[in-house]
Amino acid sequence: MHTIADIKAGLLQGATRLQISENLTELPSDIYALAETLEVLDLSNNQLSQLPDDFGCLQQLKILFLSGNHFESLPSVLAKCPKLEMIGFKANRISNIPENALPKATRWLILTDNKIKVLPDSMGELAHLQKLMLAGNQLSALPESMANCRALQLVRLSANQLSGLPEWLLNLPKLAWLAFAGNPFCPAFVDSQALDALVNVHFEDLKQHECLGQGASGIISRATWVNAPEHVSDATQAVAFKVFKGQVTSDGYPSDELHATLAAGIHPNLVPLIAKVEHEEQLGLVMKLIDRDFSNLGEPPSLQSCTRDHFDEHFMLTVSAVLKITRSVSQVLLHLLEQGVCHGDIYAHNTLVNTEADVLFGDFGAASNYAALSALKAEALQKVEVRAFGCLMEDLLGSSCDSDECPDLFEPLVMLKNRCMHPKPQARPTFADIQSELETLKG
Repeated sequence: MHTIADIKAGLLQGATRLQISENLTELPSDIYALAETLEVLDLSNNQLSQLPDDFGCLQQLKILFLSGNHFESLPSVLAKCPKLEMIGFKANRISNIPENALPKATRWLILTDNKIKVLPDSMGELAHLQKLMLAGNQLSALPESMANCRALQLVRLSANQLSGLPEWLLNLPKLAWLAFAGNPFCPAFVDSQALDALVNVHFEDLKQHECLGQGASGIISRATWVNAPEHVSDATQAVAFKVFKGQVTSDGYPSDELHATLAAGIHPNLVPLIAKVEHEEQLGLVMKLIDRDFSNLGEPPSLQSCTRDHFDEHFMLTVSAVLKITRSVSQVLLHLLEQGVCHGDIYAHNTLVNTEADVLFGDFGAASNYAALSALKAEALQKVEVRAFGCLMEDLLGSSCDSDECPDLFEPLVMLKNRCMHPKPQARPTFADIQSELETLKG
């Protein structure tokens, strides 16, 4: 974290990154002293409501975060920053986005948790747009011009007022990760048998210990029982306790994630559920504690990779391990399809593996209900999910350490990956096709 005093004192001369949170009500002109070098500007969690007309002098700026401020309109001056490609205005008060307010270079746009009812037609001119975060707004439709946003790969539309998904969206050649729960056309998974069958407990029934991990929707901690329900055979056994946070996340409503997790049901590659917490605004899930030899297969996308996971530079897998992992993931995705659950977030970072390449798949924050769609659109949505699976295959195959020694296995996997990522969605296989093909391969 930096201060305006640091700039005035010349301590940040030549800096490429600047982060200031000092309850600012207007942009300090001192920042312009860094105009020739500044690439990343983070002024989140201040009290800004507008940007000055000369903001465009930050010609080197690539990334701008202004989340948690008081903007009611997206500043048109952003378009004067030619290199600006990542823009974040999460949790403001934005209801207006002027035409042509966004730079043509925009690649990643975060407008989560605002009051946006209409997107401008000029959105269709953002040819480089890959990642679009719109959850928690008041959108009732998307502009038809966005059919031209053919680089779009990840879209979050949950918690809006949409009456349906436009056909052009599901036909975009690179779309792989889509969330749309919490809209009028998308019913929640409230009638799930699992929802009725899973016992409800209170927060006070558990004692939380160390944090095991966290994401956009909540924090997972190791926990022990203070008052265990009757069906728990060993009340001394530690559990994993996920506590949902906030009213709306980058993926949507926490309640939709909870219900989707329950609707997913039971599968060998899903983490077993033990109980739920569902009391007014308090939401949580109690799950089996995963063995310590399981770890995340990848890391979430970085600012540079945008929509794709990144991996440790020493990360390697045998081709046989790739086959085992992809076979397990395809099985659980086919299971989810049969339960009416669109996962929306098929990534290595949501996949846990151990040294034997056993798989546990999870995180239903971006999950949506297939029942919301017609048969044709449900089929198209499955092909969107298939592309995400193809991206996962591509990441894993790119890290295989023995591909030259086993071409008879590696080459069929590459060919399957290519079909999963075909730019024409209708040309991609179904998950049933994928599972059948993977089962024929010998690893």
